[in-house]
This record gives sequence, C-alpha cells and structure tokens, in this order.
Amino acid sequence: MDTTRIDKWCWAARFFKTRSLATEAVDRGRIRLNGERTKPAHSVKPGDRLDIDNGATEWEVLVIGIADKRGSAAVAATLYQETEESVQRRATQAERHRLFREPSAEIKGRPTKRDRRLLDRSSS
Repeated sequence: MDTTRIDKWCWAARFFKTRSLATEAVDRGRIRLNGERTKPAHSVKPGDRLDIDNGATEWEVLVIGIADKRGSAAVAATLYQETEESVQRRATQAERHRLFREPSAEIKGRPTKRDRRLLDRSSS
C-alpha cells in the first residue's frame, strides 16, 4: 500500500478519536498537506509533511508509514516523525500551561458569594 486517504491516515495515526472528526478537520482546513489545504479524499504518501491542529494541540509531522486501519498506539507512533520545531513548540506550550494557575483552583466545589466577588475582582 503506497497511499491512503488523508482523513483515514490521521485517524489511524491517532491524531483524532474518530474518522469523522478527522474528515471535519480536513474540511475546515485544520490539516494541511505540504502547506496547502486539501480535501479528505486526497491521498497521503511517505515523505509528505502534515500540519495538524486538533483543537487542543498542533503538530508538524513527516509521514513515514501508511495505514488505513487503526492499530495500537505503538504502531501509530511508527507512521510519522514529528519535526524538532513542533516538539519545542509543544514543550513550551505545555510549560506555559503548567505555570498558569487556574483562578478556581483554590475554590472547592461551587463558589460562595464571597468567592465569586473575589474572582470577579481578580479578573478585571
């Protein structure tokens, strides 16, 4: 097998939980093939570069292997190689997220009227 549909490949490589989510992402332009927007039925082959944004994380990967069936995570990891820039960008994003303190972290359960006032005062 030399090629497969881009939506099938993204699903098989475990960037999306369902194939319909992968198809929707391609339609919305969140997956770019070699820097260009494409359609879900477009074929992907080894050597292609994909920019993938699944809403939570952004990846820049090079396609190494082809699969049209979803396998284990270990198999999925062998289908692509993430670029160095992408790894660094995700690491800094994770670090920034780790250092950000959620305002509601100190509040246990539903905020009281006093807690709500404190939250409103700190956000403005």
